[in-house]
Amino acid sequence: MKGGRDQVNLEQVQTESTTTLLRELVTHLRQHRTQLREEWAQRITEAKLLTAMTKEEIFAEATSVYDNYVEALETGTFEALQAYARNLSERIIPRGVQTDEVVGIVLLLRDVLARSLFGRYHADFDKLNRILDAYEPAANRIAITVAVGFVQERERTIREQQEAIRELSTPVLQVRERLLILPIIGVIDPQRARQLTEQLLRGIRTNRARVVVIDITGVAAMDSNVANHLVLTVEASRLLGATVIVTGLSPEIAQTLVNIGVDLTKMNTVGDLQGGIEEAERLLGYKVGPVEKVVPSE
Repeated sequence: MKGGRDQVNLEQVQTESTTTLLRELVTHLRQHRTQLREEWAQRITEAKLLTAMTKEEIFAEATSVYDNYVEALETGTFEALQAYARNLSERIIPRGVQTDEVVGIVLLLRDVLARSLFGRYHADFDKLNRILDAYEPAANRIAITVAVGFVQERERTIREQQEAIRELSTPVLQVRERLLILPIIGVIDPQRARQLTEQLLRGIRTNRARVVVIDITGVAAMDSNVANHLVLTVEASRLLGATVIVTGLSPEIAQTLVNIGVDLTKMNTVGDLQGGIEEAERLLGYKVGPVEKVVPSE
């Protein structure tokens, strides 16, 4: 039991010692805030990081990052730093700032602060070692926190951009009352196929569509999984009360549908988009015929 109590007491002493050292470190960093942040901003410029930002913007961000950095050292909590890292990322990612630049500036700050500690405690080597032992784990965690926050925000931005591109590449167009056209161009992967179905079903419900023309003239090929998804999309549309006409089937896609066992006689297919629209208008009861030429009266 005595050995256990001694171990607990030792851990408490070590924790208290680390807390005391970090408190002393934070005091030093706050006292030299102006000098250290200016040195850091200068190092960022010299390293040609954050080149998409002006010197004034770099200094303003350096000030905010420095203060959040010191607060994280003082409190041992990283929520405020995480929130700031996300906010910073939202502002600088659209300007073309890369992940390596963000990691680079945080590592530069760690270097600037470490050099300051060397200057302060170089005469007391034992104290310097203990200060660095307390500082380095916290500094590393801060660097990871900022880097992860930036990467997560960048990934979120990329996902949103990809989503926007997919939506633009699969527009559901209303050309007549109760008639929708979905022109598909390019490669259809499983994710895009799912999105296509969701957009189409949403469009059918919103517009109370009775006929949908899906034109796949611009699709060179599709694998069996996507072909199956197309069949399911047709069936789902039928359940919502809409008839689907598929136009632009290539011989390769038709062969894929046959290979997976689709009965093409149960799928309404027309050779081209114009023919599909004419068939859709016929189903809706529109009369399709030549426009009569009006002869002006004399």
